[in-house]
Amino acid sequence: MVLEKSKACFEYETYHEGENKILKISCENCSFPPSIEYSDICMSKVIDTLQAVTGVTTIILSQQREYQYDYDQVSLLNELVSVYKHLTQEERFSYSHLVVDPLHERYIRSSYAQFQRLISKSLKEDPFAAFVELKRLETREKIKLNSLIDARHAASQRKFLTVLDAVIKTIENIKLIKHLMPLSHDYKVGQREIYGNIFHPTTKPDFMFTKLLTEFPEGNLEDSYNFKVGEDECEVNVFSFDDNVKVLYHLTPPEFIFTEEEYELLDDAKRIMSEHKPSKEEFVDPARMREVFFNIGKDMLTDLAQHQNLRIKDEKMSQLAQALLRHTVGFGLIELLLSDPKVQDVNVNSPNGALPVFIVHQDYGDCYTNIYPTILEVESWATKLRLISGRPLDEANPILDTELKVEGFTSRVSALTAPLSPTGLAFSFRRHRDFPWTFPLYMQPKIRFVDAIGAGLLSFLIENNATILVAGTRSSGKTSLLGSFLTEIMRRARILTIEDTFELPSESIRKLGYNIESLKVASALSAPGSEVDPSIGIRSTLRLGDSAIFVGEVRSKEAIALFEAMRVGAAANVVAGTIHADSPYGVFDRVVNDIGVPRTSFKAIDIIVIANPVISGLKKYKRILRITEVRKEWEEDPLRENGFVDLMVYNPVTDKLEITDELRNGNSDVLKRMAGRVKEFAGDWDAVWNNILLRANCKQAIVDAFSETGDENILEAEFVVKANDIFRLISEKVKTKSGKTDTDKILFEFKEWLRKESKKKQEE
Repeated sequence: MVLEKSKACFEYETYHEGENKILKISCENCSFPPSIEYSDICMSKVIDTLQAVTGVTTIILSQQREYQYDYDQVSLLNELVSVYKHLTQEERFSYSHLVVDPLHERYIRSSYAQFQRLISKSLKEDPFAAFVELKRLETREKIKLNSLIDARHAASQRKFLTVLDAVIKTIENIKLIKHLMPLSHDYKVGQREIYGNIFHPTTKPDFMFTKLLTEFPEGNLEDSYNFKVGEDECEVNVFSFDDNVKVLYHLTPPEFIFTEEEYELLDDAKRIMSEHKPSKEEFVDPARMREVFFNIGKDMLTDLAQHQNLRIKDEKMSQLAQALLRHTVGFGLIELLLSDPKVQDVNVNSPNGALPVFIVHQDYGDCYTNIYPTILEVESWATKLRLISGRPLDEANPILDTELKVEGFTSRVSALTAPLSPTGLAFSFRRHRDFPWTFPLYMQPKIRFVDAIGAGLLSFLIENNATILVAGTRSSGKTSLLGSFLTEIMRRARILTIEDTFELPSESIRKLGYNIESLKVASALSAPGSEVDPSIGIRSTLRLGDSAIFVGEVRSKEAIALFEAMRVGAAANVVAGTIHADSPYGVFDRVVNDIGVPRTSFKAIDIIVIANPVISGLKKYKRILRITEVRKEWEEDPLRENGFVDLMVYNPVTDKLEITDELRNGNSDVLKRMAGRVKEFAGDWDAVWNNILLRANCKQAIVDAFSETGDENILEAEFVVKANDIFRLISEKVKTKSGKTDTDKILFEFKEWLRKESKKKQEE
């Protein structure tokens, strides 16, 4: 609902959003600022309007931007309105009721005039000043009483003081005054800054649907940083509080540094662009569609600027066009949140408009934000996701899983609607990292998801074609860890990935020179359609030639086909996937008892990796908790029959993944079986263990090179994949030259290459 700019100053309308009654007031042609807290005229007019309109829960003041006051703030004003009506309409406070003695009139006339001005005018404009002035008036009138000799005059004065006392006590009990009292130690009558502690409107320009709380809270500034979105820059401030465990992620987007003239341009451009509704065909290629709409928007803004004789630089025009794109065919401020590399998850809960957006931050965990999406905004997101995915989202199909790909980030999106989410639409955006995770990235001190030995062991298992399930709860890092496995596979091997919603970093891996094919299958939660059943998709991979197979997530009946792939491919290829479970037995229970995979097929798993968050105080840290092998000599229950053997287990005291006696002593059937297929390892546990240590030391050397140079690119996939290639080439060269795998020689040559490569990168 948009107000025309021709509306008179303070013309208003009301409408309902869910349970809220909205009072929207146009301030476009007003000479005073649209601010209850900083404008006495605005506050007075709002009080007048609330006398005429009852039941209001939300107030919006519109002047270029929209300033929205929520229920808690409006309730303070509604109480003030009620008191104001009582004081101005009550007969006992009238002049005729107070002045019963004509001889006393000359003593009270000026005092009553001040009293009347304070309750009829000042109480609306500046209630705290009115309260303070009434207290001062009471003090003066008490002094005057002591100087009166005539008994009749004294009786009238006491009556006036009784009325004053009643009015002061009434105003003193108003919640607004009670909230302001502790803040009044340096207060001077007429200063309105005190109201800024109570009234905090959320703000948005007219061209935006989303509301933003722009003011900083009174809290502890924990962190402040900027990040780039194309050519734009966003500012982030993170606040903690002494009396609250919650953490605030405060975003200042580029949209809020534009001039009023630029806001007007965006308003006009959006009004024109909103007449075009993108078709399903346009959303088939979202990247192309965004490029087209960006160019159209920029041309339109340029034409409007020229028509209004505005001179705007091309760089600024591009910024305006990007903002216009975000708030028309894009996803608004959600795109900015997902562009922050430190944001991992973005959650939008129902009921919409009443709650902020919540995020999971890399450094601060669960946070709430200063962003409040409106009902119109979330409904537009749902429409766009239907078009992008080609999947329904309605009462018959209340769940939609898809992916959102925008320049700067990719994200998995889960959307819910009624009847599953009866109070409105809800969204969960899982941000994918721009580049694949790598083992050295996981090993760096500030992350410590896995240590060097754990990385070396996993590298050995992947190199020797283990079948692996990565298990954990939601947001435990399962899919990211599975994606890091891809960087450990030799680049000349073929890889097939199977997912219902693309989350594995297949495109990035492809750009690194891998032979990878990505298959998309139907979601287990979606309605039947044209997409291929997951079990059929997995079986089809067995006909696509010799390939490593990665399954994004094992959810239901496709598990049976996955275990077929494991049994067929275990001898020659890596087969890996993820599953929701929190222990090796939890994986067995889910796979066998819930999904129905035969026990004999379950034995096709070689390794189960458990990844879950660990809690330390108010913070959570993601860790690999155990690496467990699955033995084959059991019949009914692998837990009772020693079918699970831990190779490494997380120690919460040391915060490390530690090797077990079974691994230290070579008591691993899986590793022995792998060693039996490699000439230099066969029957030689020391050779196997030394190779695991060699891999661990090479990974640690990469992390050490990063620590010495500070170059984060050393930990990224492009460099790590190259380092893995070099490791294999050096290993082959040393083995050919010396006739054996000389781990010391390999490590020395690898470190020499790493030293030269690091120096070269620094010089560049």
